[in-house]
Amino acid sequence: MELAGRMARLGTESAFEVLARARALEAEGRAIIHLEIGEPDFDTPEHIREAAKEALDRGETHYVPAPGIPALREAVAAFLERTGRLRTTADRVIVTPGAKPIMFFTILALCDEGDEVVYPDPGFPMYESIAAFAGATPVPLPLREEHGFRPDPDELRSLVTDRTRLLILSSPHNPCGSALTREELEAVAEVALRHDLVVLSDEVYWAIAYDRPHASILDLDGMAERTVLLDGWSKTFAMTGWRLGFGVFPPALVEPVTRLVINSVSCTSAFSQHAAIAALTGPWEPVERMVAEFRRRRDAIVDGLNSIPGISCLRPEGAFYVFPSVRDLGVPSKRVEEHLLEHAGVACLSGTAFGRHGEGYLRFSYANSVENIERALAAVRAALPEVARV
Repeated sequence: MELAGRMARLGTESAFEVLARARALEAEGRAIIHLEIGEPDFDTPEHIREAAKEALDRGETHYVPAPGIPALREAVAAFLERTGRLRTTADRVIVTPGAKPIMFFTILALCDEGDEVVYPDPGFPMYESIAAFAGATPVPLPLREEHGFRPDPDELRSLVTDRTRLLILSSPHNPCGSALTREELEAVAEVALRHDLVVLSDEVYWAIAYDRPHASILDLDGMAERTVLLDGWSKTFAMTGWRLGFGVFPPALVEPVTRLVINSVSCTSAFSQHAAIAALTGPWEPVERMVAEFRRRRDAIVDGLNSIPGISCLRPEGAFYVFPSVRDLGVPSKRVEEHLLEHAGVACLSGTAFGRHGEGYLRFSYANSVENIERALAAVRAALPEVARV
């Protein structure tokens, strides 16, 4: 069967490919430590699970409005204001099954064939994939280690053309763990305002910040009118499998994006939206405990990696990833990824899974116990000297 040409432009997530290889090794009896998958290893808090059960028992199993039930849209707006992130109104909130649809819908609503989308590289691979699939031209914005894996405003300015339509930001950042300061966001906002760009601000890791409060480009004058906030429940509330995301859109995008929801997924499941309300309105202590544990794991894995010859690692400021350099090993990072899986029993990702500027780096997710992280570090230390000879 001959596929449409656009399918050749659609990428994938390497994390799931590595997971499949790791599972195959486990089926052969091998012990694998999973540091490849980007999801919290914590259970969804009990009060959220109970809210879903109660909703099911009430019969919340039918179609609901495409942009989300009114109570949840109002809860999102109230949560954003209560946490000091954004003052907005419920009519600008759209709830989707997972956060990826917000990326799809924003790019589809804004970008024609040949329009340019500037995205971070290394970065979440779906940015490039979705932009290309939609017919836009993805333009990578390099994030360099010497700049702390942050965008260089001068380099950003040099990439903007009269075809640039959308700029994608991610902070805290996957895969690098960097988090932008207000001053850095001001420099980015100046470029967006000068060139009349729309910004897609991916803030799904906003709550997992270690060194300072989260900063958003939405806080800056003039940016709320041209920024789409992308967020969801997966990372903050350990709800990856619930598939719950939301976007806050400029008013002109609300109706077009709602039409895209109607044409694609119809709506987000009713009972899960009631669980989402419980997450936003319930106790915050489970999130605080999770972030505190992630901080402990971050310090363990960074200190451990920096003690291994051939590896150097910056200390991330948010999310639950480290992005260490393995350039001193003198071999491609993909080979290092494969070697560690086969010979150390440690599943991680090559930096090239996140763009060509990820060459020379690996991504480890520390969404695993300190005990398993320490076991993984010992295995990496033992296996790494052989990588150049494989």
